[in-house]
Amino acid sequence: MANLVIAAGANRIITMDLHSDQIQGFFDVPVDHLYCSTIFVPFLKSLNLPNLTMASPDAGGAKRGAAYAKFLNTELVICFKQRLKANVVDKMTIIGDVVGKDIMLIDDIVDTAGTLTFAANLMMDQGANSVRACITHPVLSGKALEKIEKSKIKQLIVSNTIPLRENSDKITVVDVSCLFADVIRAVNKCESISSHFDFTTIQ
Repeated sequence: MANLVIAAGANRIITMDLHSDQIQGFFDVPVDHLYCSTIFVPFLKSLNLPNLTMASPDAGGAKRGAAYAKFLNTELVICFKQRLKANVVDKMTIIGDVVGKDIMLIDDIVDTAGTLTFAANLMMDQGANSVRACITHPVLSGKALEKIEKSKIKQLIVSNTIPLRENSDKITVVDVSCLFADVIRAVNKCESISSHFDFTTIQ
């Protein structure tokens, strides 16, 4: 795919929240990797949740969750999951206190929503006050939306990097086009884009 994009004439790539930073190495042209946290962190602050606690739905996202927790000055909860087969969570253990907390699950992508809804339901069962999720890329394949609707997730906050196929009262879309537009303008004018990386430690 990287070779096809370059063969089509691209001489610079602008991305957001790549699932793996190593993907940048596949391109033989400059890559500007933006972070949705630049938009999400101020938005989450605006919610003014009194007992906000960040959470990672799996161990692999713990670094991302910890970075959000640092910038928002909250505690962090981590979920450890076991799978019997792909996209099916068999068992999950929550590390951290969720009782009375307003949990915000942080991730880069929601696909089938199996892990997300499993974690949300478990946290509510263990005494959380509310569970929301903040996720960059809303793939929402298969019955993902149905799972979310039936789950105990109060709100799913996503960006518009991927258009939603269906709407839901539970889903809030945060526009990131302004960030892309500013970076594209800066690149075309040969200006610095460093000001758009206020939260570059979030990966």
